[in-house]
Formats: sequence, structure tokens, C-alpha cells
Amino acid sequence: MLTPDLDGRTALVTGSAKGVGRELLLAIADHGADVAVHYNTSAEAAAEVAEAARERGATATTVQGDVTDPDAVDAIFESVEADLGQVDVLVNNVGAFAPSYWEDIDYETWRTVMTTNFDATCLCAKRALPAMREGSWGRIVNVGYATAERTYVDPVNFPYYVAKAGVIMFTRMLAAETQDDGITVNAVSPYTVENSDEFPDDLPRGRPASFEDMQQALLFFLDEDSDYISGENVEVDGGLVPEQL
Repeated sequence: MLTPDLDGRTALVTGSAKGVGRELLLAIADHGADVAVHYNTSAEAAAEVAEAARERGATATTVQGDVTDPDAVDAIFESVEADLGQVDVLVNNVGAFAPSYWEDIDYETWRTVMTTNFDATCLCAKRALPAMREGSWGRIVNVGYATAERTYVDPVNFPYYVAKAGVIMFTRMLAAETQDDGITVNAVSPYTVENSDEFPDDLPRGRPASFEDMQQALLFFLDEDSDYISGENVEVDGGLVPEQL
């Protein structure tokens, strides 16, 4: 496992009360950063994650809010800034999905998938940028989806594929825009992770991605010496070839 030195940095991981977000946040805490555990409805789980981060020696806080609402995003960042200081590391992890045939997805669910995956990523990054620019240092890592870069689509879960393709486009755009600001913007894109709700019959290398696989890619982007690497997307997929799906 890589060992970036994040001492003195503050990290916010959206949707970090459970699942992949939880494991990414704890990996960051393990490497010295102060961490903000974000949640929308899972207050108890978020408190447990914050305590686990403290046991690792990190300063930790919890913050609640709807990352699809611009006003709520402002409030989230204001809370983190008051407790821990400016956000140096932002991991955009929140993202609902709807594994149903596209015509059967009700509009409210459709919008939830689109806004939690795409809009939330843009809103949080936009809010984080001024302080990162002022400090001439920042790391933004967006969680995408393997195959999004190649615009793979399927009638099942279609809005999720669209939103994640947008996340990859946004990552590239923002990397170009911030290339002179001391900020890097990258994406980590899994296929199936160990906590996924569904597992295909055939998985690359015979297994899903582990949390450690996700952490490895994230920590690479956060390392101080990765400052020339921006606009990239690491697919944590074991060598998946989407044309074979």
C-alpha cells in the first residue's frame, strides 16, 4: 500500500458513513489527514466512522447535508472549515444507482441517480476550489465507473452510465482548468466492488475489486509526488473489456 504524507491536510469524503466511502476516508485518516465524514441520513454510522478515524490518530468530525443542493453544499463546507480548516482533499464518492430497465425507472429515481452522481460532484468541486487555489494545493478525486470513459451503455441502469460518463468529462475539464493552480483532479473508477449489491457471473481475475484496490488508486493520486498527474482515470476493474459484456 502506498504511504502518502497527508499530515496537516483536511479531507472531505462525500458519502463516507458506509461502503467504499468509509474505506477511502479511513485510508486517508491512516496517512495523517484530518477527516470529515459526510452523510445525509446515516448519522449513527457516520459517528462510528469518525470514532474509527480517531482511533487511528486522526482528528475527525461528521457533517450532514444533501450534496445535490447548492445551499447545503455551502453549509457542509462551512461546517468542515469551522471544525478542521479548509478542505485540501475532496473525494466525490456519493452516487445512487438504479439497476432497472430504463423505461421502468420513475422520474424521481432517475433524477436522484443523475444528481447524486454528476451534479453533486460538480457542486462540491466548485465549492472546494477557491480555498485550494488560494493555498496553491489541492487534490480532487472523483469516483467514476469502469467503462464510463468508453461510453458503454445498457438499458438497465442507463442514467447511472450517463452520469458517470459526465463525471469523467468533468474530471478532464477541471484538470485542464486547474493545471496552473497546484491542484490535481483525477478519477477512480471501479467495476464491481466487494460490497456491491450484485455480482456478475464472470468477474475479471475471478473476484470483485477489494476496498484495498480502491484505496491503492486513491492514495496514488493523493501523494505529494503525483502533482503532475491530473485529468486521469484509473479503472479498478481487473482488466475488464466492456466489449465482451
